Order: sequence, then structure tokens, then C-alpha cells
Amino acid sequence: MKTTQPKAEYPRGKTTPSRSAGRSSPGWAQGILCVLLLAAVLTGTAAAYTTQESIEAASKVYVSDVTYSPGSFYPGDEGTVTVKVTNGNTAEGVVVNHATLYDLDSSFTVTSKPFSSSTTIGPGQTQTFVFSITADTMGEGTFYPIFSLSFRDANSLWYRSSVQIEDALLELTVNERPDTFTKGGKGTVKILVWNPRETAVRSVTIVPSGEGITTTPIKAYVGDLAPGASKEVTFEVTPSQETTLAFTAEYLNGVNEHEVLVSMPVTFGHDKTGAEIVVNNIESSGSGTTMTLKGDVTNNGLTDARSVLVTVESPATPINPNPVYAIGNLEPDDFSSFEVTYTMTGTGKVPVVVEYKDADGNVFTEKFSISTSSNTAASGSVSAQNGAVVNGGPGGSRGMMGLGSGINQLPVTQIAIILVAIIALLVAWRKGLLKPLTDRFRKKPEIDDDLEEQ
Repeated sequence: MKTTQPKAEYPRGKTTPSRSAGRSSPGWAQGILCVLLLAAVLTGTAAAYTTQESIEAASKVYVSDVTYSPGSFYPGDEGTVTVKVTNGNTAEGVVVNHATLYDLDSSFTVTSKPFSSSTTIGPGQTQTFVFSITADTMGEGTFYPIFSLSFRDANSLWYRSSVQIEDALLELTVNERPDTFTKGGKGTVKILVWNPRETAVRSVTIVPSGEGITTTPIKAYVGDLAPGASKEVTFEVTPSQETTLAFTAEYLNGVNEHEVLVSMPVTFGHDKTGAEIVVNNIESSGSGTTMTLKGDVTNNGLTDARSVLVTVESPATPINPNPVYAIGNLEPDDFSSFEVTYTMTGTGKVPVVVEYKDADGNVFTEKFSISTSSNTAASGSVSAQNGAVVNGGPGGSRGMMGLGSGINQLPVTQIAIILVAIIALLVAWRKGLLKPLTDRFRKKPEIDDDLEEQ
């Protein structure tokens, strides 16, 4: 019986054995031989370059400087690392390549490409390598990135440096401010900026902001701040409304922008160091609907009240001859009399308005409610505005008897005339010019006596 030999099956992708399967195939052996020959060539080439002299030459190559910019990083800051490698040999150059920077703590990310190409550092020369890096956004502390450099004819050079990541912002402090602000009035605010970091920051600028706020200057340039350094800046602040006033310190750490701010409330109130107006000694007189109001205005504050004006307002109507009475300046503890004429229908309280300016030209208004029946004054509201005061009608004239006893209200001219007359009489008496007159009065009684004897 004839049997059939089953046909051999081979996995797809593989070839059937050849007829010469019993003999070894030379393909794989040839590949191994090529690899060995190439390795031998490369090993022989490297061995040819690596000599005792090249190793000694590489040992004199060193990292001469490492500079981080900025000197310390905020989390997330971008910067650079500049590494300088110096060849300390006096007669032999060295070939280097594969300059790299890496960090085992992953505190920095190197964003620039490594230096893969070869370069020769000549005797006594320095080669600079600059890497771009970004600090980790979460880490703080001191970290140690590693710089490595390969030699063509020797082993590699390794160098570890240190750098800080710290999150300390500049500190702002309000050193001085008014106890209270007045609408349209200037107030002095002093801001202190301090650098608590281990390295300097650049281009520090203080910028004030707030709704309804005007400042002089608009912003203050501080410049660079060294570690631990501080500087005070002064602003003149004029608010037109109650608000929140903020001061922002803008600065650079390397090329990275940062800012920090401090804020303070702006509320209106009475200025403790300003002028304080008091109205008293009120007298009201007149007939029919035409009335005359007299009284004294006193500055009971600590600064001058300038360009003081006195008038009345509705329901009273100021009329000539004195609708608005101009007093002028009142120094602290000084006073002056005033006289205002007005008409008023019916009875009731008369609102007396006193307007004055401070040294900066800001206009303040104080109102007093006068009861004409009892001749008393009650203090009313106080307001201020930044601008000129316009009043209709001429200012009232003041005679010698209408002035107060304040130092700037004395009748200087009249007193000077009296003093000159007294001095002239004293001089005439000392020179004997008055003797004939005095002798005449002395002889007159003697003549009268002779007439009596006859």
C-alpha cells in the first residue's frame, strides 16, 4: 500500500527551508562581523585620541562662573543660566561637546536645546553656554541644577550650582496718612516699600488708584531695590468722593513682572488741623422786610482761613449795600466783625454761609442757622469743593469801628498817626519849643493877682 507523506506547513511570513538547509547560512554571520569590525574601528579611534596628555589637558578645564538671571526665582518665573567654562592650559586646546543642564529635583525645566555640536576651547580661553529655564510653580527652597560637558579626548566635566525659588513679595506700608479726608481737600499719604528678598528687584514703581481720586504725582518711580532695602514715597491725595485708595508696587524680577498692593479707606470728616469757623455776637435789626445782620466770625482752628466771605441764603435774600461781606484772611484765634443786609418774608431762622479757602486753594463752606428772635447761632453742615467761589453783589466795606481785635485787623494807620503826633510833641518839648506857651500860662495868674490888688 502506497502512503502519502504529509506536506510540511510553515508559519506565514517565514520561508520554507531550502534544499541546502543542512548547510549554515552566511547572512547573519556577516552582519555580526560588520558590527564587530565597526566597534573595533571606533574603539581604536577613541583609544587613539584618549591619551595621558589629553586626560591631563581636560583636567585643567573648569567652570569659572555660573550666573542665574534673576538671582532668585519666583515660582513660575522664566530666566537664564549662564555657565562659563575656562581652559586653564597654556599651550593646548581641548575639544568639548554635549553641554547640558538638568535638575534631579525637577525644580526647573530647561526650555532651551542642549549644545550638541563640538567646539574647541583654546588655551586660556573661556567658552560661554546659556540655558533658558522655567522655575516650578509649586516648589520653594534651594535647588542644585547640574551642568555637564563632554570631552572628545577624556571623560566628562560635572558641576553643581545652587539657586533659590522664593515666593516673598515686596512689602508696602502706609507710613503716614490724614486722620480724615475732606471732599476736594488735599491730604498727604506716605508709602514705604521694602524688599525682603535675597536678591535685588528692578524698576519698582508705585501707582495709586481709586474712583474719584486725584494724586500728585500720578505715579512714583522708585527704581531698583537691593536686598533688604526700602524707600519712602509721598503722594498728595485729593478725593472727590468716599472710596478705597489702593497703592500698587509694580516691579521686575529678571524679565518677569510682579506686583503687590496695599489699600486704605477714604472717608470724609472734620480736619483736626484745619481752620474751624465760629459765628457769635449776633445782632439783627431792621424795619419791614429789610434786615441787617451783624456778628463776629472767629477762626478757632490751627491753620489760616483765607478769603473769608459771609452771606445769607434762602429763605433770606441778600441785598445791597452788603449782600456779601468780605473779611479776608483769618489767622488761628483771630476774628472779625461782619454785616450783611437781606430781606426775608415771614419769621424763622436765617442760614448764614461762611466760605473760605485753605493754602491749596480748596474752598470750604460752613453754614450756621441764626435765630433772629433770640440772636443765637447754631453750627450747621460743613462742606468743601475744589474750585472758585462766585458770589453776587459787592463786598461790604469795613470802617475802623467794625474791625475785630485780631492782630491782622488792627487800625494800623490811625495808631501810627497818633504815635507820630505824640513823638512830635515830645521832641518839641525837649527842644524848648513849647516853653513860650507854658510860660504864658504861668504868667497869666500873676497878672490876675495885680488886678485884684488895685
